[in-house]
Amino acid sequence: MNRTPRRLLCCAMPMRVGVCISGGGSNLEALIEALGPGAPAEVVLVLSNTPRAGGLERARKHGVATRVLADHRDGAEWLRHLDEARVDLVVLAGFLKLVPAAVIAKYRGRIINIHPALLPEFGGAGMYGRRVHEAVLSAGRRESGATVHLVDEVYDRGTILAQARVPVLPGDTPDRLGARVLDIEHQLLPAVVLAAARAGHPVPLQFAQEPRG
Repeated sequence: MNRTPRRLLCCAMPMRVGVCISGGGSNLEALIEALGPGAPAEVVLVLSNTPRAGGLERARKHGVATRVLADHRDGAEWLRHLDEARVDLVVLAGFLKLVPAAVIAKYRGRIINIHPALLPEFGGAGMYGRRVHEAVLSAGRRESGATVHLVDEVYDRGTILAQARVPVLPGDTPDRLGARVLDIEHQLLPAVVLAAARAGHPVPLQFAQEPRG
């Protein structure tokens, strides 16, 4: 009797992605929309440290399972949710808390984060959202951008996988710069996830940006 090898069946399955959020979830939305029918990855779970995260409703709108962590410091709780959803890749998309060490240990090399600046500058504890863009402008930088990196036990320290750059324009405010960075985040994160799905694990990516005037 002819049988398809088990390995081929496994490899044909989309990579199962769990996304962790703390806020509105616009990167989550961009990722879900990029992973349409036939994509090699799919978002199967959204975790949040707060029930007030707007991204939870975005996930439900797309039929994605959601869970709110009772204690974001409890690695066992994380792992229970991730294991139940059979998550292959964990994506931090605007998640503002440190991931528990037990989760890092189990998913080492399979957790990625998107940060709204060009790491290694402007990262670390407390550096998120508008604070990052204020710091970039205060430092007089001529460009900023977004970084996707592997996650380890320290905020924003893991190996960089991909970056995308945007100019800092004369008269920029944190909000104007932030909007420009967010736009490129919406392109960069899906590209990195798709590359990971095709390779079977996160890989460095040379991100091809569209020319900007």
